[in-house]
Amino acid sequence: MAFQKRILIVDDSEELRDALSAYLTKSGFDVVTAVDGEQMHKVLDQGEPSLIILDVMLPGDDGFTLCSQIRKTSNVPIIMLTAVTDEIDRVTGLELGADDYITKTFSPRELLARIKALLRRSQFNQGLEGARYICFLDWKLDTLARVLVTPSGDETTLSGADFSLLSLFLRHPNKPLSRNIISETIRGREAMPLERGIDIQVSRLRAKLEDQDHSLIRTLRNEGYMLSADVIHEA
Repeated sequence: MAFQKRILIVDDSEELRDALSAYLTKSGFDVVTAVDGEQMHKVLDQGEPSLIILDVMLPGDDGFTLCSQIRKTSNVPIIMLTAVTDEIDRVTGLELGADDYITKTFSPRELLARIKALLRRSQFNQGLEGARYICFLDWKLDTLARVLVTPSGDETTLSGADFSLLSLFLRHPNKPLSRNIISETIRGREAMPLERGIDIQVSRLRAKLEDQDHSLIRTLRNEGYMLSADVIHEA
């Protein structure tokens, strides 16, 4: 490839780091690794990677803390590695701004598919159909800066996952979107049975939109969700 995407793997297991590094390097990526948060920040100081694979259980600051720290300054896609049975890990990671999660029983091919899907989404979300600003009700989204402007004029920078979800709703206003369509569009895969990730992301976006009564993003029984607003595109 003309330009290698850089993947940062943050995991304290040398065996896992080496295995993933070898596989992703063979797949055409430039891979760097870190064993903990201190090393991670040193790598980030040298330049932002294209994507971060972040383990939950780490010495020192755990993956949740590091995810929260990253989201204060960056929208870089983050895939969190979680234990097999820890549903709470997946929920917490998404609430803190992770883009996807995968359990440690994953196959390298599955992880590669997740990485490629998030990188495609990240590239696609650099702009929204050529419009710089998208207005809906009294809100405005700056699609280049990924900043959401509130009706009172305050600005909030959106994480990659929040920006992708809002962008999807804005491309399809007043149309029902199923959980599978949402998951396939923003994650590149179907929602798994009983998965709460999409619902959590919608809930987080509603909080940013101050949509306590769910009148802006409506829940449609047996259909999914719908943005109930007219949308105006501005150059």
